[in-house]
Amino acid sequence: MLACFLGVIPVAAADPLQAPPVAPDPPARDAVPTVGPGNFRASWDLDDTYLWLGPTGAASRIESEWDSTIGGHLALVRVRERRTLGVIGGMVGATLWTERGGGRIWADAVAGTRLGRMVGVSAGPILELSELRHPKVGGSIGLWAFVGVTPFIRVGAVDELGAFAEIGVHLALPVLRR
Repeated sequence: MLACFLGVIPVAAADPLQAPPVAPDPPARDAVPTVGPGNFRASWDLDDTYLWLGPTGAASRIESEWDSTIGGHLALVRVRERRTLGVIGGMVGATLWTERGGGRIWADAVAGTRLGRMVGVSAGPILELSELRHPKVGGSIGLWAFVGVTPFIRVGAVDELGAFAEIGVHLALPVLRR
């Protein structure tokens, strides 16, 4: 290191003919720069096909008792805000009971329209699962509104368990937009 400081650096600094010339200014432009047209969609235009993924929570009244569920859902929907049928698609989800044990799996068809906010209906089959009993089949219909989160109410029936009612919320996080 001492040889480098005493021998190489002074020699390199003393020979200015081998150093490349310094050009302090860039060359002048031949033409005025232009930017091509942007092909971006307007930010207010939400019309598209979406894949949403998010958590779901609900309070349910089943077998004459209240219990809550927590889980998640996956929705594939087509949004067309300015049409009468503004949302159409499907959703699958799964939740676990907090007290009863077991859980629930469902698949719903979803349709909605704009009434100030986007509101709609859902309907589909349910499979009630338990650690100690065989799976029970049922179905439900529901109402929902999109207000940033998606609150919903749903009523239905499950074989051998009877009717149920629930109120809850889906948080729909866009995973993919096409």
